[in-house]
Amino acid sequence: MARPLCLLFDCDGTLVDSEPLLAAEMEASLTAVGLPFQASDYVGEFRGARFRHIVAELERRHGRIDPERLDALERDMRANLNRRLATDLMPISGAPEALAALAGHPMGVVSNGPVNKIRTSLLATDLEPVFDHHLFSGYEAQCWKPDPCLYRHAAALMGYAPEECVAIDDALVGVQAALSAGMTVIHFNRFADAEETPEGAIMITRLSQLPTVIARLAHHRQRMISQA
Repeated sequence: MARPLCLLFDCDGTLVDSEPLLAAEMEASLTAVGLPFQASDYVGEFRGARFRHIVAELERRHGRIDPERLDALERDMRANLNRRLATDLMPISGAPEALAALAGHPMGVVSNGPVNKIRTSLLATDLEPVFDHHLFSGYEAQCWKPDPCLYRHAAALMGYAPEECVAIDDALVGVQAALSAGMTVIHFNRFADAEETPEGAIMITRLSQLPTVIARLAHHRQRMISQA
């Protein structure tokens, strides 16, 4: 018998509906220091990207900002965001039910965000017990999506090879990272009318579809092992 597939979930936009809160805080903070940014820019262009990548691109367009000022901006923005996450955050529709249905699988969270933000988000939405300490941050691994190393780092610490893992991610940077890492990838495509799922990934548009897809993948993998 094969081990259960290891499921690695993105956080923002996949498990929790944090992106509107994040985009609003970024709009206020970045615009205040002279880097024009609208909340709609996050979803339209930068969804899932590392904050410093966004800053670097805005600086390229609008001019450099003093690094100390940027450090203070990021620190204050993240503090404000964590306060809002703790009180206003909701899980993505269907997330609690899908996770409950998949309880027989080892599961982790793989995010470009800091680990304290991941934990705050999961605690606020009552999802933290599902994942316990299996929270993998780009800041701790010192690599960020779309680099595949973050997903590989998470798999290794979970004790699984990449081919034994299924990554579930809503952002294209995450989908590409997991594909490059050699994992089976499920693209939770929340914007299917405007966003194309990359070749090689499986598209779902609702988390309620996830348990059925995972069951099919597990059955196929078990059959392949039995025939080997």
